Amino acid sequence: MSPQPAFQPGRPPRHIDFLDAGAPPPVVLAYGIGVDSTALLVELEARGEIPDLVLTADPGAEKPETYEYQKMIAAWMAARHIPYEVVRYVPRRFKHWPPYYSILANVLTNATLPSISLGRHSCSLKWKVAPQDSFLKQWEPAKAAWARGQKVVRLIGYDASPADTRRYAHASGLEDPLFDCRYPLRDWNWTRDRCIARIEAAGLPVPPKSSCFFCGAIRPDEVRALPAWCLRLIVLIEARAEPRLRTVEGLWRSSTKTKPGRITDFIRAERLLAEAEIDAIRRDAPTDLIRFQDAASLIPVSERPTMEEWIEDFNAGLMEPL
Repeated sequence: MSPQPAFQPGRPPRHIDFLDAGAPPPVVLAYGIGVDSTALLVELEARGEIPDLVLTADPGAEKPETYEYQKMIAAWMAARHIPYEVVRYVPRRFKHWPPYYSILANVLTNATLPSISLGRHSCSLKWKVAPQDSFLKQWEPAKAAWARGQKVVRLIGYDASPADTRRYAHASGLEDPLFDCRYPLRDWNWTRDRCIARIEAAGLPVPPKSSCFFCGAIRPDEVRALPAWCLRLIVLIEARAEPRLRTVEGLWRSSTKTKPGRITDFIRAERLLAEAEIDAIRRDAPTDLIRFQDAASLIPVSERPTMEEWIEDFNAGLMEPL
């Protein structure tokens, strides 16, 4: 993208007649609320190259501080008239299970672990990429561009650091008939440190690492920083999945010299929750959850309670006693 005059605060985004046969394709920033995509957003705003849409996919289980950052940055975008949408995965309503609307409810419904804990990497595809694609397929500027034979320009925040270079090498080799993926941070040769400096220069806080609070890639220090309600849900997830696990121990897969395979064991060893509370969750919660699912399966789909309702009761300590 060519440099443009600096963006003036309060100036609305460009107005394009997307029905015009000569209109340029719309530009969408895939915003993951992390350091790289935030730096990209800030720099584009400063250059006056405001995307036609900033799009975030919410899996429904980000760490609490990520949701706080999202509220702040959404207000920042609104003040600058930057179009912003948050999308979510929309599942089918299963015949014998309560419907679920987040990755947390998904793993609890199916008594499993997120795919990364099972040696796969499909979480992002299902909970982040697919919801964005579904939204854009119904977005009128995108539909108009495709009707003109164009591709929608998708901006992705991969920086020039070694880790993102490996991700870029894989992604850049994939041909997409609908999207022209571009990586401005790499064009600018921005490393992660450069991205952090750019965010700070804009007077914004640096966003926390974005991930689900029970992601198998979460580090021990991140677990220590989680609030108690997140720790309780981690214990529940591992207890719920445990009877079906064959090749992994828990969310951290297998024990190593530095950490156990089950995050529950780490929580216990670090005394992040009381022993009695951990034991009670492991003993009672999975059975209560199964009882809820059995009861929900007898209710017509249109009236069936969601898994999110049971999770709210669990967090509030309202589970039925055995």
